[in-house]
Amino acid sequence: IVLAMSSSFAHAKVKIGFILSTMQEERYQRDKAVFTETIQKLGGDVVFASCNNNEQTQAAQVDNLLSQGVKVLVIQPVNGDTAAGLVKQAKEDGVAVVDYDRLIKNAPIDFYVTEDSEKVGQLQAEAAVKALGGKGNVVLLMGQAGHSVAEARTRGVLKVLEKNPGMKIVVKQYHHGWSPNLAMTTTENALSKHGNNIQAIIANNSGMAHGAIQAVTEQKLTGKIFVAGADADLAAIRDIVAGKQQFEVLISIQDMAAAAANAAWSLANNQKPASNTSVENGTGKISTMNTPVFAVSKDNIEKQIISTGFHSKKAVYGSN
Repeated sequence: IVLAMSSSFAHAKVKIGFILSTMQEERYQRDKAVFTETIQKLGGDVVFASCNNNEQTQAAQVDNLLSQGVKVLVIQPVNGDTAAGLVKQAKEDGVAVVDYDRLIKNAPIDFYVTEDSEKVGQLQAEAAVKALGGKGNVVLLMGQAGHSVAEARTRGVLKVLEKNPGMKIVVKQYHHGWSPNLAMTTTENALSKHGNNIQAIIANNSGMAHGAIQAVTEQKLTGKIFVAGADADLAAIRDIVAGKQQFEVLISIQDMAAAAANAAWSLANNQKPASNTSVENGTGKISTMNTPVFAVSKDNIEKQIISTGFHSKKAVYGSN
């Protein structure tokens, strides 16, 4: 029996921990599925957890995954400013850490995988400038304060708008938990304060764009205000088809989740993951894989969304 047990332990699959901040947005089902499939194909097992955007829950989940003997921890921090302790805890247990999607500051992470977040904001703002001829009042709906993705997407928007002085930001607001409901409230207040004199709403993600659209719809301004989001959730793509939203940015979740899985597998096997850039996080330059983003409008849904398999034709056009 002892021999049999030893043999089974010898052939135990390598465990990779994967912790997402939330499953609130539809895209995270895809992150989880692609990551898990990639690791399983490589011969490992995934121990998964999500945290409902709660830092205390995330700390407990890190404890849990480390206790299960994961060899590498892939973590999307709830708060990149305060997650350094989680990284240090993993490293003390001899567990390598891949930082996913949002930058963890001042922590000895082994690798970082993210999308080109600044480019997301640039694409959104460029589309808004083009649609409005470079002139109009803009509401900027930002994600949670302290999130590197929210900061970078916002930075991309501001870089473009600063070169177009006719585009005036009249409201610029963070939203805890990237909440669509809070984004709806911010939009309602902005429309009220400015007598509906808003020409563009740029949101850091799809969910907040959808919240904004609800406020716009209440004022019977559907299609009259340029709305941009990011992540290409199905609801956002359907809103574009219906003329409620004008622009989205597709984050290649396939590329990002697969890159994180491959990086984790490399680290689990004492190999150096492939990178294409580096990012400073306060402890030095972190090797990074930056994955691509794509503009989506009514004109290229077929090319960017359907032909790539991101969403099916039936899902996009089904009941419109």
